[in-house]
This record gives sequence, C-alpha cells and structure tokens, in this order.
Amino acid sequence: MIMKKLALIMISLLLIIPFSLFAQGDKKKKTETVEIQTSAICGMCKERLEKNLAFEKGVKAVELNVETKVISITYKKGKNDKESLKKAITKIGYDADDLPADQEAHDKLPDCCQQGNEPH
Repeated sequence: MIMKKLALIMISLLLIIPFSLFAQGDKKKKTETVEIQTSAICGMCKERLEKNLAFEKGVKAVELNVETKVISITYKKGKNDKESLKKAITKIGYDADDLPADQEAHDKLPDCCQQGNEPH
C-alpha cells in the first residue's frame, strides 16, 4: 500500500515539474527589450526619463546610458510597442530615434537638459 502511494507521488511529481518549468520559460518570452537613441544629456535627464517611462503600460524596466544616450526599455509584449514608447519619450521632451521631441515639452525641461546645452 505504501509503495503504491509512493509510486503515485513520484509519477505526479514527474508530470508536474516539466509543466512548471515550461510555464516559467514561457513568461520570459512575453517581454521584449528595445533600445532607443535619445537626446538626453545628464543625470537629471536619466532620472526624468526612467521615472516617467516606468509608468507606461507594460513597462517592466528602464535604463538610460547617459554616455551613449541610449535607453533600454523592457516591456510586456502586447501591452506596448517600440513606436508608442518612442512617442512617450518625445512627450517628455526628448528625441527618440528619428522622432523629434515635442517642442512644448522640451521647452519646459530645465535649461541643462535642453538640446544644445552642456551637461552639468
């Protein structure tokens, strides 16, 4: 009787473990990371972009490299896309790849964060 129960438990575990591993691997495929060239200049730009983009739908992680001005955004597929994220960046006041910054938003940035100014 004990052997039958033990065998049943072992078979159950052998069936459950592969499915749980498959489900974990499937979650990783549901996100995508894009890189977008920005016109960010300084640490204040980094903070502003990362903070604001974190609230965009589906965004899981945001990291701006100030030296290269490239922002990496990880988001859930189906919840957002690269073009929408680029538009969000322009609405904050920065260029995003080929899209120019929204002029009104750009003009509201601190002087040190506006294009053509030296980083501080």
